[in-house]
Amino acid sequence: MSMDDAHLLIVDDDERIRGLLQKFLMRQDFLVSTARDAAHARRVLSGLEFDLIVMDVMMPGEDGISLTRSLRETVTTPILLLTAKGETEDRIAGLEAGADDYLPKPFEPKELLLRINAILRRVPASDKADILPKVLHLGQIRYDIERGELWQGEDLVRLTATEIQLMRIFSACPGEAVSRSKLVEDLGRDKGQAQERAVDVQITRLRRKLEADPKQPRYLQTVRGAGYMLAPD
Repeated sequence: MSMDDAHLLIVDDDERIRGLLQKFLMRQDFLVSTARDAAHARRVLSGLEFDLIVMDVMMPGEDGISLTRSLRETVTTPILLLTAKGETEDRIAGLEAGADDYLPKPFEPKELLLRINAILRRVPASDKADILPKVLHLGQIRYDIERGELWQGEDLVRLTATEIQLMRIFSACPGEAVSRSKLVEDLGRDKGQAQERAVDVQITRLRRKLEADPKQPRYLQTVRGAGYMLAPD
């Protein structure tokens, strides 16, 4: 995806912050729309498609985590949550709800730009797709590597942008363990234990879509001391 033509949606109840973010991101050549709350965001999303949603967690009425969880039932658009500094529970809850990343407030605009670009870089298809097997079978699940699609029978399983990237990382080296630090690096995130824990949350969510029993994973395995491994049939 070209960063220049990406369409972003900013969801924040603070009019000043909405305006500042919109002006800053438009100067970075993004197309930017805004919404003042969850209800407004739903109306905007019903008529337009976006490449990424930047959303504040704390909003009157329906909060950002609840809206993220609801959107994940129908859309896979990447979501970056803006969370209060130090609110670890909100960050974990946001990731479990389906957010792709979070950014604690207050933050520097440049850091927001880096996070947005990192998320958008996860979306394009892997350059290695043409040298990989086309389909991996995981019990009743099959993963189309070329299309980046997960299927259960005739039903398409919806994946978030982060889950799509995780599947591409694992399918590039089936049967090989990938460390948590390598996953953080390949996802374009900052290094550190907090991000490794965030990856653990994303793995847990992905297992719910891959495994018959996510608590006893057969296909997305934990390799003690080494990381995670995709073990297709």
